[in-house]
Amino acid sequence: MARQQLFDPWPSPTFSFVLDESVLLRPIGGREVHAEQLQNLLRIGSLRAVELQVMPMDREEQPSMDGPFNLLTVKKGEQVAYVEIHTYPRLITDAEEVRVLSERYGLLRAQALRPNESLGLIEKLRGQL
Repeated sequence: MARQQLFDPWPSPTFSFVLDESVLLRPIGGREVHAEQLQNLLRIGSLRAVELQVMPMDREEQPSMDGPFNLLTVKKGEQVAYVEIHTYPRLITDAEEVRVLSERYGLLRAQALRPNESLGLIEKLRGQL
């Protein structure tokens, strides 16, 4: 809940997310909680400073098959990356490693649904519950 407050300040930082469709299908917490989670994604995805994209399940391969990662651009314009696998966090500051992940993120965005298509898919999934 505290992380969601990042969307509140004005001017808000900008956010870009690519979610795998599979995470939208898993009803963690039960049907009611799942519906609320999808509704919250619709709300967040509609914010001006947020770009939310879904990577469809029909993509045979995609650039994040190794697992999730986060890219952050700090105030000075430098990028860092963060990965956490099985509770082992790692902050990546090496410029070459960050560059590779940044390139990978660009490819992810290119292969994912456009933001309006992504919100449409989320809305459709929510309607099926």
